[in-house]
Amino acid sequence: MQGYLRSDGRKGIRNVVVVAYLVECAHHVAREITQHFRRRPDIDVHLIGFPGCYPNVYATKVMKALCTHPNVGGALLVSLGCECFNRTELMRAIADSGRPVGLEIIQETGGTRRTIDAGVRWIESIVPQVRSVPRVEVIPGDLIIGTICGGSDATSGLTANPVIGEASDLLVDAGGTSIFEETGELFGCEHHMAGRAATPELGQIIIECVAKAANYYETLGHSSFAAGNAEGGLTTIEEKSLGAYSKSGTRPISGLIKPADIPPAPGLYLMDVVPDGEVRFGFPNISDNAEIVELIASGSHVILFSTGRGSVVGSAISPVIKVCANPQTYRRMSDDMDIDAGRILENRGTLAEVGRELYEKILSTAAGEKTCSESLGHQEFILTYKTFEPLGPSCLPVLR
Repeated sequence: MQGYLRSDGRKGIRNVVVVAYLVECAHHVAREITQHFRRRPDIDVHLIGFPGCYPNVYATKVMKALCTHPNVGGALLVSLGCECFNRTELMRAIADSGRPVGLEIIQETGGTRRTIDAGVRWIESIVPQVRSVPRVEVIPGDLIIGTICGGSDATSGLTANPVIGEASDLLVDAGGTSIFEETGELFGCEHHMAGRAATPELGQIIIECVAKAANYYETLGHSSFAAGNAEGGLTTIEEKSLGAYSKSGTRPISGLIKPADIPPAPGLYLMDVVPDGEVRFGFPNISDNAEIVELIASGSHVILFSTGRGSVVGSAISPVIKVCANPQTYRRMSDDMDIDAGRILENRGTLAEVGRELYEKILSTAAGEKTCSESLGHQEFILTYKTFEPLGPSCLPVLR
């Protein structure tokens, strides 16, 4: 595997340029700039952005992490001009990382057409610089994976999710890093996770983290359980939680992180995705892609996405590997699915065999092979408002 060496020592498996809008009013202009490069073989340009007009510490932290992600080689910021996002702070963070960074302010550049033209010219000017990044060897221990399930049905917890757990174990054993999340879908599993925690203090924090999520959803009057889950045969949030938990595999939990926190050492980490403090911003993650963005912001090179009903989404910045839980769904949607985990139900493979296949798929993706969602052009992205407190010292015992 050959990757892209960044100034902070991290290695990327992709080398994309992001076009980042800093308010919804700049979304169209940023999208048009991105579309200009849609079929250019010499440069890979992805669209990301934050739609809000008033500032948010969480959103700023996530945008900094994304624009300096190891899979990113440069960034163009697109501002309307009167929004409250701190574009100077974001530009400085990108510049300090050694990446080329540009800024177009629509109100100053002269409107839509002129800003699109200026943005296209800027990206074309940095193509040689982006492509000249040093190439280095990438080993499994360099990789971070993020795991998520979406469009779940009754087969998800039986096949795809435990397959992801198998692959997670293999990567951690090889010196890599795995992140699992969805604390709003782990109700009833908190004591099991606490028993796997690196320290008793971390175990207690995990229990409190899940209790926070339960309180959040109780206040909102619903949980992370969609109508499609019930139609697919799931009966309770506890049943869904058991499936979500199986994505974590069996290795010790090294620490707890929050979105855009980078794991400080190899191992398995739980990500707390439910905001701290009072319920302020509604449903914590309004779609699967919101969680994918948070996993990428925490350094994930690759996302493992399990689905039973069938989900077609991919993501900007990091490739998404689809692990299909239901054999009928796989046969119906094979163009969108990378791994047929549902064959376990039909005695066409064992959990260990499919887990190994997924692990090998992680490595081939890191080596440059496109996933189904990449080949189909999926680059979904969503970022909303949240609030988090800083991590306490007991969250990362590996730093002691």
